Amino acid sequence: MTDKIFSFIKKYNMIYKGDTVICGLSGGADSICLLVVLTKISHKIGFSVKALHVNHCLRGEESDRDENFCRELCKKMNVPFKAVSCDVRSFAEKYGLSTEESARKLRYEIFAENSAGAKIATAHNANDNIETVIFNLARGSALKGISGIPPVRDNIIRPLLVVSRQEIEAFLKNIGQDYVTDSTNLSDDYTRNKIRHQVLPVLTGINPSLIETSVNSIDAIRSENSMIEELTEKALSECRNGNKLHGLNKFHEVIRKRCIARLLSENSLSYSYDRLIKADRILTDGGKINISGDIFFVSDGQNAELKKILPAQNPEFLSTELEIGENTIFPDKILSCEIIPCEDFQKINSVHKKLTFYMLDYDKIIGRVILRNRRFGDRIQLQGRNFTSSVKKLVNEKIPTAERDTLHFLEDQNGTIFAENIGIAQRVAPDNTTTKFLKISVRKK
Repeated sequence: MTDKIFSFIKKYNMIYKGDTVICGLSGGADSICLLVVLTKISHKIGFSVKALHVNHCLRGEESDRDENFCRELCKKMNVPFKAVSCDVRSFAEKYGLSTEESARKLRYEIFAENSAGAKIATAHNANDNIETVIFNLARGSALKGISGIPPVRDNIIRPLLVVSRQEIEAFLKNIGQDYVTDSTNLSDDYTRNKIRHQVLPVLTGINPSLIETSVNSIDAIRSENSMIEELTEKALSECRNGNKLHGLNKFHEVIRKRCIARLLSENSLSYSYDRLIKADRILTDGGKINISGDIFFVSDGQNAELKKILPAQNPEFLSTELEIGENTIFPDKILSCEIIPCEDFQKINSVHKKLTFYMLDYDKIIGRVILRNRRFGDRIQLQGRNFTSSVKKLVNEKIPTAERDTLHFLEDQNGTIFAENIGIAQRVAPDNTTTKFLKISVRKK
């Protein structure tokens, strides 16, 4: 197994002579295997190894146990060791994120802060890779999303992507090396754990060699995606000038959409695949599409531009990014929102039926949320319906004429999720799996 990992490192030029490689060490089987292998092959390439442990402070004594285990192991192996603690729960509460996402963000921030001039090696393995591919497929993804976890990204390297979790555990057993087990990985509380414990066993029943064959399959997809990225770079070098695109029409639609996606990403703008399709249509046919807030993608059919259109230039357009707390886009009304963790769905649902406020499943919302007024062409699939309705028709049916111009709407990356006095979208409707709610209420000033 060590030779397989060594060949993978060489294939992707992960480590060079003279490098310092910091192993992200959790104490679990994967990271312990990574540390052992790195120290074994360090003399072959000529690099030094250090270890960094992030204590997320989520599991009390168990978290401290993991940190102490890593410290003692590094002392025994004569590997420089550093531990950094972070408050995941407070971060999650402050930014309205899940515990899992907060832990990941803080972990990578700590990696960045402690790896200047060095490489960070993380212990993602072949199982993690196929779990990521399945996760992205389930959420909806194009080729880039099913290319899996990149072996190299900036100064982060992942030498274990070529080996399975079973190989790792067999390797540690063979050399008599202990490791610790994170109790949260044994539950199905998180989406990835559901994939790990429920989906993968079914797929492995179909193909017992699933993990091994996935290594080559994902590598092939990654290679093809890399070719498309090279063509995208070529197109951008020819056609892009700042936030403007000239002559992109001559390229294949796959390349065009990649270029548009790159333009949006580099401006910190989220997007869905549907939004990319619409933007590409605008690129070739002309017109404009709202991307987020007062940012539009505008084209005359030949040249396109990402452009800010201010309310003064577009008086019918009112919007702001939704904030937890009070929000105002109309002079006489306030929209308030708060995040409510709740295990008792029935209790919340019964209050919701009184229509004093609206409850959305916070975890079903995609990307950032924009608060805005009504738009021409707005459509929404309301909760409990299996079809999409015209907002104009719903407004004409339900809303008095005097109130129509000051209705609040919320949209996420994939479209409208809330229409004041009309309802919420089916795709963000709470159900018996909901654990976190976004409560929306509107009042007059």
